[in-house]
Amino acid sequence: MRLLINLLVAIAIAVIVGLGSAWLVLDRERIFGAMTRGAWTAWPELGSPNADPYSRAELARSGALPLGDGEGIAFVADSDDSGAALTDRCNYVVSGQTPAARLWTLTVTDRAGNLFETPAHRHGFHAREILRREDGSFAIALSGEPQPGNWLPVTGSGPLRLTLRLYDTPLTSSGIGEATLPAITRKACR
Repeated sequence: MRLLINLLVAIAIAVIVGLGSAWLVLDRERIFGAMTRGAWTAWPELGSPNADPYSRAELARSGALPLGDGEGIAFVADSDDSGAALTDRCNYVVSGQTPAARLWTLTVTDRAGNLFETPAHRHGFHAREILRREDGSFAIALSGEPQPGNWLPVTGSGPLRLTLRLYDTPLTSSGIGEATLPAITRKACR
């Protein structure tokens, strides 16, 4: 009888540890294959057959659809260039240029990827509607108050995430290290 109780306890511990460790791994952001450039991070293998099993499992659980291999690449930023977390209590400027791509989009969401309700009904910009400087660079203001020029309203309730998607780009997993991505600069906070 004692052997049966010990066996049941061992099985219960194994199940709890196994399911708990799987839940902890899948509850986090993708942890393997990340490539970082400044404040921006990308997972170039995510939409390819070479994606790691943990990322595949997290994608299956969340239902997210990554850009496929050859379609493009997505960069996310949860912090500004100084390393401070992006929040709706601060104003930011995203400025510079993007790597070569047929089209790019920049979207602001909460950390879960949900769009905010904004009075302007604007959640992002794409390459064909942005106002540019003479040298081809741009500046996009992220703020709760209206700003002149390119402005994305931020009316969330806490942390922010920026997602820059580059479509039909020559960037590859080996070329991301040299890519020039827009700077994210914190301005005044309220």
